[in-house]
Amino acid sequence: MSAAETPRGSVLGQWNSAVTSYYLLVGAAGLLLALGLIMVLSSSSVDALSASEGASPYGIFLRQAQFAVVGLPLAWVASRLPARWYQRFSWPLLIGALVLQLAVPLVGKEVNGNRNWLVLGPVQVQPSEAVKLALAVWLGTVLARKRALLGEWLHVLLPGVVVALASVGLVLAGGDLGTGIVLLVLVAGAFFVAGVPMRMFAVAGVLAVAGVLALTQVGSSRVERIEAFFSDDCDTSDACYQTTRGMYGLASGGWTGMGLGESREKWSYLPEAHNDFIFAILGEELGLLGTGLVLALFGLLAVAVTRVIRRHTDPFVQITTGAIGAWVLGQALINIAVVIGLLPVIGIPLPLVSAGGSALITTMIAIGVLVSFARGEPGAAESLAARPGVVRRSLAVLGRPSRPGRGDAGAARRAARRARRADAEVAGG
Repeated sequence: MSAAETPRGSVLGQWNSAVTSYYLLVGAAGLLLALGLIMVLSSSSVDALSASEGASPYGIFLRQAQFAVVGLPLAWVASRLPARWYQRFSWPLLIGALVLQLAVPLVGKEVNGNRNWLVLGPVQVQPSEAVKLALAVWLGTVLARKRALLGEWLHVLLPGVVVALASVGLVLAGGDLGTGIVLLVLVAGAFFVAGVPMRMFAVAGVLAVAGVLALTQVGSSRVERIEAFFSDDCDTSDACYQTTRGMYGLASGGWTGMGLGESREKWSYLPEAHNDFIFAILGEELGLLGTGLVLALFGLLAVAVTRVIRRHTDPFVQITTGAIGAWVLGQALINIAVVIGLLPVIGIPLPLVSAGGSALITTMIAIGVLVSFARGEPGAAESLAARPGVVRRSLAVLGRPSRPGRGDAGAARRAARRARRADAEVAGG
């Protein structure tokens, strides 16, 4: 049965609706954000108390909630901007993000061995997060214009690959290998959707793996983590401590978990429990059902991203959606793979769930961009414009409940008045 023949009221008809991508993006991202705030509250209370004497156990959660409050209106604005606006300002956005990132190796603040933070007065930001979003929009603009020429090496390299590698290089200059890998995944997603031949991907893949292996040899902490990951006899009290404690948390959760707030690992056993390893606490407290829910929500985001790419007619929207989707979903997969021991620890948060202001706000804005693109799918704008009228009419009906018999009594009185007037006219005639 074709989409045109699908009954409108059926489940399949609703799934094939023009606004399915829109609701999948808003629903999945909203649930991940709500679940993330709950888990940050649960996993951070002990760390918040131990931060300083007299500290509030809700300190980290309240700060994360403030970031969410800031991100919501920004995401709403991003969801209402047309695609042409992003194309028009792609160059200024990228240049501004790279200028901020350029300042990080020079005057940035070092956290956990990585110099990837910039202190701007009372605000501490991570410019590499802005680089992700700006690079995704810029790649969409450039590759859409050169799409017919991407079968040639020169047009792939200039300016796309050169600017992308420069962006990755600036991030790596601050020592943030995890974000550098995510940027490479983002770039790969953009070029794949743009239609770059697979032979070029094969060459780029070999070079990327060689580059990552070379970078792992820079810095003793990276070397130790890589060696610990491939070692048969890793020291669980040192190099493999974090991964081991994360696995303990996941194993303790079972099917339904120990209960919200009942984690044992968050009592200063598992480092970064509210950040990079929040998935382990989620599994410990909510069990396999909780971790399965998170995977299902990211799966729905993947479905929405795929729908936007397949249904939209604008190459810029398709490529930018591919880049943002590769970034958010790729980062989620890497984070989860680290927690369950499939990858060495590289220190990246779980999108929309882990604590962190810059990452949360930027990811929310990126989701807003995707929502804007979903609103531009064929038929989506018309369908969304029609639905508020239905809601208003429903609320109007609910807001004026009729009283039993009131309508019948009023009609009877009006009929009686009409009859009396008719009788008076007859009598007067």
